This record gives sequence, C-alpha cells and structure tokens, in this order.
Amino acid sequence: MKKVLLIAILLVTGISSAQLKMTGTVKDTIGEPLEMANVVAIDTVAKRIASYGFTDAKGFYKLTLKKNTVYNIKISYVGYKTANLVITTKETDIVKNVSLGTDNMLDEINIVSKMPVTVKGDTIVYNADSFKNGSERKLEDVLKKIPGVEINDNGQIEVEGKTVEKVMVDGKDFFDGDSKLATKNIPSNAVDKIQVLRNYGDVNQLRGVQNNQDRVALNIKLKEGKKNFWFGDVTAGLGDAPSETLYLLQPKLFYYSPKYTINVIGDVNNLGEVVLNRGDIRNFSGGFRSQSPSNGTNINLGSAGIGFLNANARNANRIETKLSALNFSYSPNKKLDLSGFLIFSSNSNGQQNNSRTDYVDPNTPDDFTQSITDQTSNTGLFKFSSIYKKNVNNQMNYDFIGRFSNERRTDNVNSLVLSDIAESEKATPFKINQNLSYFYTANENNIFALELQHLLQDEDPIYAASLENDPLNNNPGDDPNLEDFEDGFDDTAETLGLDRSNLFYRLNQDRRVKSNQLDAKLDYYHILNAKSNLNFVGGTIVSRQTFDSNLFQVLDDGSIVIPNPTIPGIIDPQTTNDTEYNFTDIYAGLRYRLKTGIFTITPGFTAHSYVSKNTQYGTEVFEDKFTKILPEFSLIAQFKQSESLRFSYRQQVNFTDVNQIARGLVANNYSSFFSGTPDLINATIHNVNLNYFSFNLFNYTNVFARLNYRKTIDQINSNVIFEPGSVVSSSTRLNSPFDNEIFTANGRVGKTFNKIRTSVGGNFSYSKTYQFLNSQENVNESYSQGYNARVSTNFRKAPNFGIRYNVSLTNQSNTARTGDIKGTTHRPSIDFDAYIWNSLTVRSDFSYNEVKQNGVVQNKFKIWNATLAYRKNRDAKWEYEVQGSNLLGTGSRASVNTNNILFSINETFILPRFVSFRVRYQL
Repeated sequence: MKKVLLIAILLVTGISSAQLKMTGTVKDTIGEPLEMANVVAIDTVAKRIASYGFTDAKGFYKLTLKKNTVYNIKISYVGYKTANLVITTKETDIVKNVSLGTDNMLDEINIVSKMPVTVKGDTIVYNADSFKNGSERKLEDVLKKIPGVEINDNGQIEVEGKTVEKVMVDGKDFFDGDSKLATKNIPSNAVDKIQVLRNYGDVNQLRGVQNNQDRVALNIKLKEGKKNFWFGDVTAGLGDAPSETLYLLQPKLFYYSPKYTINVIGDVNNLGEVVLNRGDIRNFSGGFRSQSPSNGTNINLGSAGIGFLNANARNANRIETKLSALNFSYSPNKKLDLSGFLIFSSNSNGQQNNSRTDYVDPNTPDDFTQSITDQTSNTGLFKFSSIYKKNVNNQMNYDFIGRFSNERRTDNVNSLVLSDIAESEKATPFKINQNLSYFYTANENNIFALELQHLLQDEDPIYAASLENDPLNNNPGDDPNLEDFEDGFDDTAETLGLDRSNLFYRLNQDRRVKSNQLDAKLDYYHILNAKSNLNFVGGTIVSRQTFDSNLFQVLDDGSIVIPNPTIPGIIDPQTTNDTEYNFTDIYAGLRYRLKTGIFTITPGFTAHSYVSKNTQYGTEVFEDKFTKILPEFSLIAQFKQSESLRFSYRQQVNFTDVNQIARGLVANNYSSFFSGTPDLINATIHNVNLNYFSFNLFNYTNVFARLNYRKTIDQINSNVIFEPGSVVSSSTRLNSPFDNEIFTANGRVGKTFNKIRTSVGGNFSYSKTYQFLNSQENVNESYSQGYNARVSTNFRKAPNFGIRYNVSLTNQSNTARTGDIKGTTHRPSIDFDAYIWNSLTVRSDFSYNEVKQNGVVQNKFKIWNATLAYRKNRDAKWEYEVQGSNLLGTGSRASVNTNNILFSINETFILPRFVSFRVRYQL
C-alpha cells in the first residue's frame, strides 16, 4: 500500500513539475476589466486546445500550460477585437496582460479545435462533444455532464438553480419547449452546441422593459450533417419477466431545414419506461400560462378529475405505455412562423399497496388496508400556433390548444375496519385554451402589449362504490357485544340515510364541473430614459363555473333510492348539487422600473375591484364585493455579470373554486364525504422571496440559495368529523381565524475540479397550519430538512462514476396527538458508465433506501439497474443492447405519510426484475 501511495505522489509531483501557470488581466483600452472574456491556448504542434478559461470580475485569467512548448493564445470578448499571441513557455510561470480594442464587426474565433465553453453576453455556449465520452445516447446524458446544469427528480432541466422553461432546437420550439420530451428523445450524436439563454424573453420588444432574471431557456444547435436530412433512431426490443413477455418499440425521427421541421416520436412498451405520465400530460400547457397571478389575483378553476395515481417503475407493478407524437414548424416567409403538435398518450397500469394507518382522533380505530388498483388513461393533445412579425415594431401571436381524455380506474380494497370495498371511476374531460397577443412599438419610447386568454374546461367523473353489509347487524347504534370498528360501515350508512337491508351498499355519484374564463390585459410601457421606464397595466378576469352532482344508492334489485343524510357538522345536507359561481376582477396598476448602479428597483401596485357570487338550487346565496390595492416590490442587485441577489415582495388575493362552495354532499371516496360552504371569502397572501445566484466560469463554481416566507390570512381550511368508532369521515370548509405560515430555504454549491464535479445542497421547510378535527382547533407544525452531496467524474477516455448521498429528516407535531412523529430516510446511490474499446458501453446504477419512523426501521430496499451495449464504432448504424432493471428482484418499497389527520406507513409493490434485449438502428 505504501508503494502505491508513493508512486501516486511521485506521479502527481511529476505532472505538476512539468506544468506552469500563465496569468494576467484582460481590459479594454481605457483600463476597465472585461469579465467573462474567453481565453484559449492552442498547442501549435498537436493542433488542439491545451487549456482554456475565462476572466473573473477583475479581468483576471489563469491557464495551465506545459513547459517548453509553443502556444497560440487567443483572447476574445463580444464587441472587441480578438487578441492573438504566440507564447513559448520555458521553465517559469508567465504573466501577460492584454488590452482589447473595440470592433464593430464582432469577429468569430477560428480555432483548430472547438472551445468547450464560450460566453457571448447573456448566452453561455457549450460544445457538446467536449463533454461526451461515448456512452451518451440522449440529450439528458450530455446535460448531466455540463457544469451548472442538473436534471432534477421530476425530469426537469435546471441551470444555475433555475428551471428551464423552454427547449428549442435550432431556434424552433421542440414540442412547445417541453424539456422532458427533449431530454428523453433528442439523440446525443446530433447535438453540436447547447446554448444557455439567460434573462430569456420570448418577445424581443419587451426584453428591455421587463425583469427576466428568473427565466432560462435552452437552444440545441444541431450538427451540420443533421440538417436537411432525416436523423434519429429506431429501437425494438423483447424481454422476459416472471409473469409476462416484455416488448418495446421506439421510433424517434427528426427533420430540420431552414423552412420547416418535423419531429416524430413513438413509444410502445410494457417495461415501465414512461416519457410522459398522466400528470405531465395534464400539465402540458402548450405555452398557455395564466397572467392573473402576476397582477395579484389567484383564482382556482373548478376541477373534478378522478383520483388517478401517476405510475412509474417505483410505485406500480404493471405499466403499459403508448405514445405517438408529431411536432411541426413551417416558415413560408420571414414574417410568418406556423407550428403545432399532435400527441396521443395511453397509459395502463396496476398498483398494489398495503397501508397501516393511525388516526389522530383517539376515537378512530387504527386501520390496515390492502388495495389492488387498475388504471387506464387515454389522452389526445393538439396545438396550433402562429407568430406573425409584420416588422420589428409589430408582432401578433395566436395559440390554440386542446386536451381530450378518457380515463378509468378500479380499486379493490380490503379494510380491517370496513371489510371488502370495490370502487370504480371514469371520466371523459376536455380542456381548450386560446391565446391571442399583439405587441406594438409606436416609437422608441412607447410600447403596447395586448394579451387575451380564454379557457373552456369540462370534467365529468362518475363514481361507484360497493361495500359489504351484514343485514343482521342493522340496529341503530353500536352492538354492545362488538368492538366499535366491528360495526363496519353500518353506523355510517345510518348517518348517510342509506337503505340498510341489502347485502351490499352500492353508492353511485355523477359530477359535472364546467369552467369558462376570459383573462385580458393591456400593458403600456413608457421609456423615460436609458435607466427607467413606467408600466401601466389594465385588465379584467371574468370567470363562470358550474357544478352539478347527484349521489344515490342502487339496491340489490336494481332500483335507485335517494339517501336522506343527517350528518353531524353539516347543516341541511343534500345529496345533489346545482351551483353556479361567477367571478369578476377589474384592475389597473402602475410599475416603475429604475436601474441605478448595480441595482434594478421595481416598485408597483395594482388596484382591484372584485365581485364574486354563487347561486345554488336557483337561489343566490352569497355575494361579495370589495376593492383592494395590492402592493409589490422587486430589487435586483447585479454584483457581477454572473452574480446577483434578488428580493421581492408581493401581496396577492386567493379565491376558491366552485367545488369548495357547493353545499351538497360529495363522496371523495368510500371513507371520505364532503360538503362545501357557500359563504367562504377570499384569502390574502403575503409572499417574501430572496434569491442569490452566482455562476463563476473562472473557477467553475456555481452557488444558488433561496429563502421564501408565505403568510396566508383567512386561509380556507378543513373541519373533519369522524364517525364514532369508524374510519369514515365527513368534512366541510371554513375560513381559518388563524394565519397559516410557511417558510422554506434551499441552496446548492457546485464546483468542478478539472474532470471531477462536486455539489452539496440542502433544504429546510417549516409550516404552521390550523385545521379543525371534530370541530376542535388543531395546530399542526411540521419541520423537514434534507441534505445531499454528489461527486462525479467526466473523463473522455476512462470510466466515469457518480456517488450521491441523500438524507431527509421530518418532525411533525399535532395538538391532537401525543408526542411528535419523526422520520428519517437515507438514500445513498452510485452510478457508473464506461465506453470501452470504442465499441462497448457499460452503464449501471445502484441505490439503497432506508426508511425510519421514530427511530424504528420501517423498510429497506435496494434497486440495481445495468445496461451493456455494443456497436462497432461511434458512427455505426446498428447497436445491440442488453438491459436489466431491478436486478435484485426487490418486490416493494415503503413510504411514510403524515398530516394533521393521520399517520400511515405504505408498502407499495413495484415492477419485478426485467431483462430485455434491444436493437437500435441509427439513421
């Protein structure tokens, strides 16, 4: 061991002694330092980049060079002439200061090899090939190796701690900028450069008058050989699993030309490889983003979706996926761009769970349930978009997007308290958005922006539940010879007014929620001078929501009866709903934006006139009219080009939706019933946010930190009432007399040491909420914190690995519960990839999870996946791959759920061991 250590020390010493440092400063002709100037050293013999770097805020640079070598040093900065120096190194360090003169021609740097990273203003350009080692297949594999770029647990791209909101390919939106579709499907060998567009604004006319510091986009530049030709790949595979034959077919084809583009993505598999789950599909906005919150108003649109659970390889034991997606763009001339997409997604999955539940209410018995769930969701999405730019002063955008679904779900549950239950839900919802925008620049000092958004939404779930009944145990009240929970559903059935003489309680419910909303605003920007401008805004929100429902019982003979419930805590419970909720907001506001030194200050306010009213069963039952002035303030301190501190305060008004005010009885599921409250008022939100960002390409260190405090006044909270001795509850809503508070903090520090990337991060949150349990005030305090550390390598010709360790800690206290509940989860993981002999790719990842509750281990599980792929060389058309997932055959995993009502430990069965053989053909 000592010999090995001595050899390593001698090797490092030898390498160090063979190198020297070249340092200096880069300034303009008047002596001002140039931050983020590109500095590159080219070995004149090897004809390749030997070292590169960037200047810091003081213009300082540093290069590591070999001794006794001739280098061509190139130093460039946007808007300045490139400096070309020939340096012959000897035995000592070199100091060289450089002055750059202005150059209106903006010469490009022509070098023998491409520089890995260049900076042009707010754009950072990464040369993709500089970060590849041959094991990459898709865009996400490249992004994971780029400094400052992360793929989070939700599959979203983060740059410098900010979520990327749009991905483009050669300047064209890729499926409307969806990052998940881009990272999972764009082939890595087609990517030439990755452009990080900081301070991104999608309307050129507004970039100079808006604060876009939080906005980041990516533009993927294709290699020249991929333009005007079809490229992509087709993958087919078969496999084996304990109980089924596995299959996979994934064609992914792309065509890009200056005039039009076509992207085709197909996916059919039962291996659990889900690109877009149901949640992704429902959140696929197609560019439609409500503008109301930015002007102080949050209004929730009524939703009545079924309780569909998103499925992945770690929470389902069966997944079948079908995806067909077509994206196009067409530019008939320089003024007009047309684009759109068609997506069909089908996801069928099965889930099996065992849950042990301990309720906060001491009179509610503990329960143990075993459930088997089958779900199917079929969804079609389409969008048509047009951008017409008459000239630099006139731009008009129009978007039309629709979503249509057919969803169904069945559950078979065995409950210790309620015996056997069968549930089913189905729905055929649709949603249509339209967006019209017009941007007009009258002159250099006056800009107008008109934005109109319209939404139609219709959801129609049908719910049915069947619960076992013992007609011999139908006497009112508890049987003195039975434990409370042994009465099962009978006492609840009596409260609900059900016919208790049948062998089964069959409950049925149909609901219909319709939403129609128009959101319109006009912004006028008046530029006072080069440092300041005024923004006048005026607009309106008009919303109409209707909610109809009907709860009924089907008897054993098929006849239908309407229950006559007498539920404690709910006044005059009805089994039907006929509710209309109308909301109007008319507002006007003013913002002043001032740049002074390193600061950008934006104070402002909006004045609102609100009217909300609801009509139930044909009678107006509540109306609320009021006016409110909502202040806002933003302060940005730009210390350096790549370092900033941002503070913001915003006051908002939050309005509820039609579901919360409809006073008729609604079955959320077999054990939870709900009745709305007609006279709920709005909540007021105070939100304070502090963000710090620093991305230093000089020493490849990136830091971000966020603090957020949110206080909600008149928060709409629940009052939950449990049936005595039962797990069945009913609930209603009320405006809490107490303020709810949430504080969150998170941050991460990352640094790259040559080929080694490191990062350390953490998060903390505290929340204090008030709920009501059996009409008694219930204070719930929750603390959670998590820490993570990662070390990974990015060698070009050697195996790479990544080691990560995550730990999360929770502590929850509740005034209705004795003692705190403390949870701990440890998750170390390691991943490995190597490209061997220019033909063999080996990839593997392993993770270990340990879940503790109050110091007691509840579950341990391990997941190991591995891939072995062969292709003759990097440019080979054919590739053969063996892939194994969950190779250790882990059958289930555990999670803990804690809230103000219950504490539960859930065992979820997952996909078994899968081994598949795949063939991939590269176009």
